[in-house]
Amino acid sequence: MEKTVYVQFDVLENFMADVFEGLGCAKADARVCAQVLIEADKRGIDSHGIGRMKSIYYDRIKEGIQFPKAEFEIVKEGPTTAVIDGHDGMGHAISKRAMRMAIDKAKKYGLGMTVVRNSTHYGIAGYYATMATEEGLIGITGTNARPSVAPTFGVENMLGTNPLTFGIPTDEDFPFVLDCATSLSQRGKIEVYDRLGKDLPAGWVIDENGQTRTDTHKILSDLVKGSAALTPLGGIGEETAGHKGYGYCTVVEILSSALQQGSFLKMLLGFENGRKTPYHLGHFFMAIDISAFTELENFKKTSGDILRALRKSKKAPGQQRIYTAGEKEYLAFLERKETGVPLTPETQKEIKIMQKEMNLAKYEFPF
Repeated sequence: MEKTVYVQFDVLENFMADVFEGLGCAKADARVCAQVLIEADKRGIDSHGIGRMKSIYYDRIKEGIQFPKAEFEIVKEGPTTAVIDGHDGMGHAISKRAMRMAIDKAKKYGLGMTVVRNSTHYGIAGYYATMATEEGLIGITGTNARPSVAPTFGVENMLGTNPLTFGIPTDEDFPFVLDCATSLSQRGKIEVYDRLGKDLPAGWVIDENGQTRTDTHKILSDLVKGSAALTPLGGIGEETAGHKGYGYCTVVEILSSALQQGSFLKMLLGFENGRKTPYHLGHFFMAIDISAFTELENFKKTSGDILRALRKSKKAPGQQRIYTAGEKEYLAFLERKETGVPLTPETQKEIKIMQKEMNLAKYEFPF
């Protein structure tokens, strides 16, 4: 296991589904969880794919701080809205059902929104946004997360990385998908740097004195201890507009907790009296039926025209091309459907551990 190897999508997806089922997930839910994770790997988002399978899901289920059963309780429902309690089950399965509800409501009434409390990590937010785009709708979603981001002019990790994600249909081969944290980076990306043995760029993380840090491995433990914090989009202070990222991060925190009366800020630490506990995360999902405003094909063409104009605009010296959101992920998919998913030596080791413990010898990985 001294080098990166490549494994095809279907092999990894089936392996993850079998692991989830072996951990106690219902067969259908296990498949959903695997689909969300492999979708991240397909799009080149290595911070949220199989590289996080063991540390985020497998280990938490084993520790009893995440439940393999995805209990989906509708607490309150109206024609265009719903409040859902996930009872600390599998966030992927809960979230797919919640987004499905929002889409169905939007198709009937033009707009739909659902909110979830007491859920768990739901993988890439873009998965749920593109559920809407695939049916000709606009999809919007966000989630709070365990505290790791300091407010502008602060050094204490108060907010989660809190993605605010949009999926918009276009007439191109791929939708516009803006799927990113409202922090300058996020824990999963730091884990990728750590697996690669690389230092972080300056400005991503600060210490208790507000000074930037780059020592990846130590940062991951200090984020848990609270002696390091991520910076919001824009970076440190106001000079590069860090206050804007801080503001958007707060919007997501409110929409992921206040509407559903769920947990927020330090309530999401995952510790109580020194013991690990479920994270009780909250999410929100919105769907907008474009046909309630204009013809879908006209909307898609206008959206495509905007994106093509942006990509054709004047480039900075030395730059070969301009991208629009979702384009790099689409290009990664085109490449990886041929090559497979790259697995680092560290991820290979984790796969072998899960394979052995789950008695999945039927998978013959090339490592």
